[in-house]
Amino acid sequence: MNPQEQTLQMIRTRRSIRKFRPDPIPREILEQILTAGTYAATGMNKQSPIILCITNREVRDRLSRLNAQIMGTEDDPFYGAPVVLVVLADKARPTHVYDGSLVMGNLMLSAHALGVGSCWIHRAKEEFQRPEGKELLRSLGITGDYEGIGHCILGYPAQEPGEASPRKDGWIYYVE
Repeated sequence: MNPQEQTLQMIRTRRSIRKFRPDPIPREILEQILTAGTYAATGMNKQSPIILCITNREVRDRLSRLNAQIMGTEDDPFYGAPVVLVVLADKARPTHVYDGSLVMGNLMLSAHALGVGSCWIHRAKEEFQRPEGKELLRSLGITGDYEGIGHCILGYPAQEPGEASPRKDGWIYYVE
């Protein structure tokens, strides 16, 4: 399979994973995934996003509890994933939400290419609007006005992902 076919195959076969093994992800694999995130397209190449790579269990669990509280549940919204990548973006850039969303896509596709499962978890915006989220950023020395875009949870899948749902009719319109 040539590189173009491999890339398209990765896009077609990536699935959101919602059950993870507790095994840690090796640092060199994490670095490859994170680097792929930094190569996402951004408006005018201003690179408004930042990525928090959370492997510290205490911090991960603290974010999980905050996210669950926002969602109104006591369940772990991170599905047991051992790694949480939080994508935030500088609100001063008018393209910050789009920039961060493209980072999320790169993170998930690169994880899949490296045999790591992922899932986009919402409520990062609400987390980092709250005092607890702002305090976490301050404790890490992160200054600026950032909006939470999403959590890319990572881990090794505990089960095989299912097949893709059929693509809907009317998704594409050609204008020729």
